Amino acid sequence: MDALDAKESRKSTSAGTGDQGAPAQAGVIGIGLAAVLTFALAQGSWEWFAAYIGVTLLAVIFSAFRLPPWTPGLRSAYTQNLVAYSLVVGLCVAIALAPMLQRSAWLFPMTRTRSDCREVGKYESLRAEAALANLAGRDSAALAYAQHSQSHEATADCLAATTTRWLPLYGLGAAALAGLGTWSFGRTRALREADLAARTPRRQA
Repeated sequence: MDALDAKESRKSTSAGTGDQGAPAQAGVIGIGLAAVLTFALAQGSWEWFAAYIGVTLLAVIFSAFRLPPWTPGLRSAYTQNLVAYSLVVGLCVAIALAPMLQRSAWLFPMTRTRSDCREVGKYESLRAEAALANLAGRDSAALAYAQHSQSHEATADCLAATTTRWLPLYGLGAAALAGLGTWSFGRTRALREADLAARTPRRQA
């Protein structure tokens, strides 16, 4: 009786842990999506803090989210969880890369757009000079700072808008890579465990 009670206790404990695991994973994904979408919909230039948020969320997802055991089939629980997991990972990667995409020509060339955005910056510099023409003879340093600030902000906003339009492509690419890599790893592991179990001789009762 004691052995049976202990076995039942272990079963109930493991069942309780499984029930709490699914909401916890869903909560992690929900928090990640809410934080990322809130920051993604913000106006203005992509700042480096976005990269910090993206990397932090990736660390949380990798450490807290666990996929169910690999099973074949498009309608399986594994595939459904894998799709959600991959999309969230891709979204976080896109947010983490956004500041670098905006600033690095080698990572995100968009040559014509970058030159056009610089022209927009020059235009805003001229507008600032015209609006603050009375400072030219009084404080040339302040006028130069105002021109540089307006030009930099206009150029950054222009580049950020273009970067945001291309982010879904980078996010889907990262999601596809994450999904394919995770699926391949899970499938290989499941097949290896099944082969090992088949080779292991069963104990006779």
